[in-house]
Amino acid sequence: MKVQPIKKQYSNTWILLLALLTALGPLSIDMYLSALPDMAKDFGVTTQMVSNSLPAYFLGLAIGQLIYGPISDRIGRKPPLYFGLCLYIVASLLCVLAQDEWSLIAARILQALGGCVGVVIARAAIRDRLDLQASAQAFASMMIVTTIAPIVAPSLGAWVLVFFNWHIIFVVLMLCGLISLACVHFFFKETLEPERRLTLNFKQVISLYASIVQDNSFRRPMMAGCFSSAVLFCYISASSAILMDHYHLTHQQFGFAFGANAIGIMLFSTLNKHIAHRVHVTSRLKIGTSLQILGVIALIVLGIAQLDSVIPVLCAMFMVVAAIGFTGPNAMALAMAEQGARAGTASAVMGSAQFMCGLLGGVLLNFMMWNALLNMALVMSLFVVIASFTIFNLKKV
Repeated sequence: MKVQPIKKQYSNTWILLLALLTALGPLSIDMYLSALPDMAKDFGVTTQMVSNSLPAYFLGLAIGQLIYGPISDRIGRKPPLYFGLCLYIVASLLCVLAQDEWSLIAARILQALGGCVGVVIARAAIRDRLDLQASAQAFASMMIVTTIAPIVAPSLGAWVLVFFNWHIIFVVLMLCGLISLACVHFFFKETLEPERRLTLNFKQVISLYASIVQDNSFRRPMMAGCFSSAVLFCYISASSAILMDHYHLTHQQFGFAFGANAIGIMLFSTLNKHIAHRVHVTSRLKIGTSLQILGVIALIVLGIAQLDSVIPVLCAMFMVVAAIGFTGPNAMALAMAEQGARAGTASAVMGSAQFMCGLLGGVLLNFMMWNALLNMALVMSLFVVIASFTIFNLKKV
């Protein structure tokens, strides 16, 4: 089937604004990773204990998106942005003031409840304005921009630690929230007209969620996207223990290694965008999951072998994580293609499911009994097998 060339239906400035809102998530997740050992020392606990603030953040992301989705379908896209960003700013301040790991975990849940509004509204806004093929291209463009955040975030966090303590990292995140709020106020234009908004009460919201999940055109690509992206959350949760505790990378080296994987996502997203007019969406999904299968197999072998060299480990991690540049935007475009006015709710369901997978990955890592690398690889393999089965059974749209 020949896919027609895609006429661009959006401006780069618009994508940049949506990417800024979406980037709060990876910034909030990645910027403090290099500080986890220092935070653990301050709190008098293990690095793994402080790392549990990552699954806590994923929990907040999962819950928050389920709230913002239907609200944005009812009252529009812009009002929820005001509330969510204000909550994010306040919660970031609470992280600065945290005195122990439990107060940090609580503040991180609140921070996620606020920060997740950006990704919900960004996805819904794209669906409000664009068709399937243009959406796939827009999501790829946005992923190129948003991957700048995880590229620079760990290095920025490491740079902050050279001059200040870990508290300043959350001050920087609070400032990012303030900048995002200003950009929304002055530059974001409503994308859901009043006549297209849904009138929903609580019972209708539950019914709407049920109808979306039962829709095969949404559920199957959602599962493909969620489980293929879940490997990233496994990597994020385990990377500090593997690269810093086991291979003894410094803060700066960890930042560079983490950024390299983010660059990989950006490069694969760019390639995905450029071949969009020649290769079908489902075919690009299959390319991505095939790369992830190869990378996960390599990580399992390396986890068993326990080599002293970190280079093969970094290469295998790169293959698994970078392939999200193929799976992520294409699964998202397929899932959102038929959602129409309920795009905000559908976006929330998919985002919530993604971070529930991230939460599941973080929890599973706590119960694995082998070395950190093998533990991560085995959890990744579970997610990749599920994603692959779903992707290779998708029908072309």
